[in-house]
Amino acid sequence: MPHDTTIEIQLNGKARTLDRAHTVTSLLEALELHPGMVVVELNREILQRDSYNATDVTHGDTIELVHFVGGG
Repeated sequence: MPHDTTIEIQLNGKARTLDRAHTVTSLLEALELHPGMVVVELNREILQRDSYNATDVTHGDTIELVHFVGGG
């Protein structure tokens, strides 16, 4: 996919346009999220963290991000 092509995804239930293709890792970086602090569900499947860099985000994907929150 050319880098100048936008893609449309659903991110946490909201439509979002991305200005370029991403892997899950680069999407998290663009959102300023640490991969170790979120669980990523891509098209209803929970991804293993070690697959984030090899998993492409493509047009029409549905992504849910669940953040870990510390406390006590």
